[in-house]
Amino acid sequence: MLLNPVISKLAGKRVVLASASPRRQDILSNVGLRFEVVPSWFKETLDKSMFSAPYEYAVETAKQKALEVARRMHVKHLKTPDIVIGADTIVTLEDAILEKPFDKQDAYNMLSRLSGKEHSVFTGVAIVHCTSQEDNQLETDIIDFYEETKVKFAELSEDLLWEYIDSGEPMDKAGGYGIQALGGMLVESVHGDFLNVVGFPLNHFCKKLAEMYYRPAKHTIHRVKHDSIPYVESFENLSDVEKDCSTSSKTCEAKKGVHDGVCKTRGSGSSVPCTPRLQNGLEETPPHCSQKLAKIFDLLDGFKASKTLFAASKLKVFDKLKDKGALKAMEIADKINASVHRTERLLDACVALGLLEKTHQVYRNTELANMYLVSDAPFSFHEYINYSNDHLWSHFTHLDSTIVEGRGPHETPHKKTCDGTHGPEVEERCMRVNHCTLKITARDIVTAFDLSKYSSACDLGGGTGALAHELVGTYPEIKVNVFDLPEIIKHSSLFQPENLDFRRLTFTSGNFIEDALPAADLYILSRVIHDLPDEKLNHLLRKVSDACHPGKSGLLIAEIILDEDKKEPRGLLQALTINEEGKQRSGTEYKKLLENHGFNRIQIKTTGNLLDAIFAVRR
Repeated sequence: MLLNPVISKLAGKRVVLASASPRRQDILSNVGLRFEVVPSWFKETLDKSMFSAPYEYAVETAKQKALEVARRMHVKHLKTPDIVIGADTIVTLEDAILEKPFDKQDAYNMLSRLSGKEHSVFTGVAIVHCTSQEDNQLETDIIDFYEETKVKFAELSEDLLWEYIDSGEPMDKAGGYGIQALGGMLVESVHGDFLNVVGFPLNHFCKKLAEMYYRPAKHTIHRVKHDSIPYVESFENLSDVEKDCSTSSKTCEAKKGVHDGVCKTRGSGSSVPCTPRLQNGLEETPPHCSQKLAKIFDLLDGFKASKTLFAASKLKVFDKLKDKGALKAMEIADKINASVHRTERLLDACVALGLLEKTHQVYRNTELANMYLVSDAPFSFHEYINYSNDHLWSHFTHLDSTIVEGRGPHETPHKKTCDGTHGPEVEERCMRVNHCTLKITARDIVTAFDLSKYSSACDLGGGTGALAHELVGTYPEIKVNVFDLPEIIKHSSLFQPENLDFRRLTFTSGNFIEDALPAADLYILSRVIHDLPDEKLNHLLRKVSDACHPGKSGLLIAEIILDEDKKEPRGLLQALTINEEGKQRSGTEYKKLLENHGFNRIQIKTTGNLLDAIFAVRR
């Protein structure tokens, strides 16, 4: 009851928990806190050797988890939270951090070490206050802390150890046990906050809230500033978050050969040291702190990260690990017939990029890799990654020449080929590439708007039918006709699922530029418009408009939609490789284009996926 007034201070605020842990959610829900759950995408790849004590690692991880969610919600979701709570719990024995066991034997080794001994459980917590400034920059103020609880295990018999391990509970728990469940039978005593061992130090958290909302007099406050390690990027690169540093003489000074200045990083809440420069033998405050250069460094190193992904994909590293679960570098090198030393470097780079996990010199796929990078995964990006390496990479390698000479990749837009060469192998490979990319984004496109009132649809240039499959699966009353060139339709059977209902999904050969369009209530143009020159595009839209029934028929478009200021890089980077006469457009430009061809009630949805969606009705 005493803590209720503290929790009530958060009423009416957008509070976000940056954790998918059901235990943390239960602890906070039980005291009446209302919050959203947005699991962090931050990859826990911080170098533990950089920290002088284990709790510092937990605090920094909690901070980066919370900051990643705050930035993502502000930039990608356009919803700035008021408070983001991040937490990270670790188990330590003699200052060694015990990770989650990767198999039963590892769990046995870990629990055997804990048997009869006292160990520490640390939880680092970060409370990030967020505000959006007039220039749409995110300002953050961070309060962080940690809690330590001592836990002593009883002497564990072999039978008890294996009984617990065989229950499966240790496999997703740091230190190999969960005190709130079966793992409680291993524990002899607990000294400190029990909930801290469960996953969240509620009492300490409420005390911090009390300090924040019931502040003492200013003259009693003693503030201590700690430097933080630089921010580590998650797999989703939010490089479009601007960073700024204050370099006034009050915050950055260099004295007697030691640079004591610290720059406040706008948008991160972290403090990083600025690098001094020499002029006339004297150290001076630099005009830009190192954090301000981070964006340039990210761009400079971007190609290295891409090539690391390309190489691992081409060598099918993720496939080998999916088959075996976990392997050492030597074992992977043997399977891909490569140098052990070089393979280990590649694997470590993949760990740093968040594509692999490494525990005790053993590598395994992350959930991300199993879902998108394994070649036979349901939503695999494998084909598109290899295509990017084999084809798109060369376009960007010679980008300066193509800009000077005014030439593009010489694609034939409505044939959807990947380069200037035509042939069965090229067509089939390009279809695989388009199929895998549309499978990833199809769900978001067909559910962006309510299409349930339409009974028939025609996907113009629908290729393999990936979008049509999703449409048929989502709306049980709709029938879809995929209309594409004969050489495309000929290969489309390679991509059809065994249980396909051909009564609701049909494939028709034709050229949507030259031939009459099949009748339908809803027409679909996916990845078509951006690559067409104005003359062909206007001709196609006139045909679609003429085929539509006024006030009834609709048009669904899937494309990358540029932001109105045309500053977001995704669509602008793709525009560098499309045909000279093609064009990427903003939502306003698409709206004007469609209105010119008789469409109204235009809706635009930014999906956050590979493609965005536009829906319009023929007026």
